[in-house]
Amino acid sequence: MKILITGGTGFLGSSLIKRYPDYQYTILTRDINRAKNFLGDAHSYVTKISDISPDIKFDVIVNFAGEPIAEKRWTKRHKKELQDSRWNTTQELVDWIKAARHKPDCFLSGSAIGFYGTSESEIFTENNSPIIEDFSSHLCRKWEKIALSVSDITRLVLLRTGIVLAPHGGALKKMMLPFKFGLGGKFGSGDQWMSWIHIDDYFEAISLFIKDETCHGPYNLTAPNPVKNSEFTRLFADSLHKPAFMSAPSFILKLALGEAATLILDGQKVIPQKLTTDKFNFKFENLSDAINDLVNWDYEKRIHG
Repeated sequence: MKILITGGTGFLGSSLIKRYPDYQYTILTRDINRAKNFLGDAHSYVTKISDISPDIKFDVIVNFAGEPIAEKRWTKRHKKELQDSRWNTTQELVDWIKAARHKPDCFLSGSAIGFYGTSESEIFTENNSPIIEDFSSHLCRKWEKIALSVSDITRLVLLRTGIVLAPHGGALKKMMLPFKFGLGGKFGSGDQWMSWIHIDDYFEAISLFIKDETCHGPYNLTAPNPVKNSEFTRLFADSLHKPAFMSAPSFILKLALGEAATLILDGQKVIPQKLTTDKFNFKFENLSDAINDLVNWDYEKRIHG
């Protein structure tokens, strides 16, 4: 199977490539030498989508492109970087698909549960529309709108991704060190929802989307049982046999991160209704099982058998 992937050197993109090494990947990257050092010489690399001939046939296009959203303050300049890295790359992929002689069988295009806005009381399924127009929601809505322009010529799946839990990247890796030293704790009130998914379930869902022609439209990539931040904190600390008496007050996080603090202090309770309807078999439905597995993770054994 031939796959064109953007964001291939990022957390999710590189995890996909390492998890399914038998696929033939063409990887979009700004720095080919750096990407080769990271991912190896077995793949094809391009620096611009426009350099890809419209005569090439890809079975699947996976669009993980985007500057990390939670790494620094959302200045006006950084907001533009976040938008351009998602919107422009997706538009270039859309333009390529429209011009391609052989359309891909499937286009998996990134999004996030930030699409819905934030709430402590609302329950969001794929049928919900956004309830507020904050930066994250606006970012995701336009991101999806661009991808939807090819939904009539290829099977499109929109990946509304929650908090992907893995030991080697993402949120859990950032939290691991302070929690190991007993310095972990809740963020703000701890009442905000965290809609999470174990990385194994995430990529099993991706595999389903690639293979199952009935899958299309938006999918919430979250586990069936989201938890509040206070519960997440307690379970993570317990798995490490550490206390979790520390806390990060809201005003400190707002001072440090500005508007980007909303990613930590606000949340949304998101349910994977379509995956559940499709009878997707979650390996990790409950956070306690997921965290215990990840804390004891053997990466090489899990990925390479």
